[in-house]
Amino acid sequence: MEWLKRMENALERIESRLDAPLSIEEIAAAAHSSPFHFQRMFTFVTGMTVAEYIRNRRLTLAAMELAASGARVVDVALKYGYDTPESFAKAFRRLHGIPPSEARRPGTPLKAFPRLSFQLSLKGDKPMDYRLEEKGRFTVVGKPIRTSTADGRNKREITKFWDDSMKDGTTDRLMALARPGDPMLGICTDFDLQNGDFTYLIAVEAPPEKADPGQGFVSMEIPASRWAVFTTSLADIHQAWNRIFQEWFPASGYEHADGPELEVYVTDGDGVKCEIWIPVIRKSA
Repeated sequence: MEWLKRMENALERIESRLDAPLSIEEIAAAAHSSPFHFQRMFTFVTGMTVAEYIRNRRLTLAAMELAASGARVVDVALKYGYDTPESFAKAFRRLHGIPPSEARRPGTPLKAFPRLSFQLSLKGDKPMDYRLEEKGRFTVVGKPIRTSTADGRNKREITKFWDDSMKDGTTDRLMALARPGDPMLGICTDFDLQNGDFTYLIAVEAPPEKADPGQGFVSMEIPASRWAVFTTSLADIHQAWNRIFQEWFPASGYEHADGPELEVYVTDGDGVKCEIWIPVIRKSA
């Protein structure tokens, strides 16, 4: 599969430059992908950010070098991209649990973070319901939190955010700003893909003048986009997010358009139906 070859090319580029400066633009180019799409895909497929993977690989090689040679800590730190021995020691201790100087002692246990390898996993036992839609720009009003994909924090924090917002009346106040019948929205935006951080809003479509700072509300404009829309259930929403990036994108001919992602919650006679809206563009050759 072409997607596998492109991802392996990106890993080759990373491995060849672990002891030299390396930009996300260069890595993404090896995968024939935009930096945003590559980083978003990488996180969903591997469970870590590109920066985290590179850091762990560099610290693995640094530990091996310290254990097998008489290299000075400062030289190893500079070789693997750290400006100071202090910043290197802090990162080294976080991964290995010991300061770099102790890595030289015979018998010292160290952690090895192996190189990743992407392999084809045949799936498709469950169909993915989706459609493509064009939608012009629109404005939303909502309440934000800042969260992170690190250690699955976003899943726990967003679930709690919804629970708290329903209990304290935030969702009711937001629905009062919307047109009758309009859905509640969950919006992922303002991505810091290097660290896995992003902003999540519980929101409704409404004019910006309805944003009430006293209630913690903000307004934002969602740009006009072509959207890939996936229908799922509340119970399967986390699985649906994973399948979009792990199964649909690699086979679709589309890539992420570097814009906000939406969860659309529609209430009908059968309860709450959830849709995931991802802005997409045709994949470059």
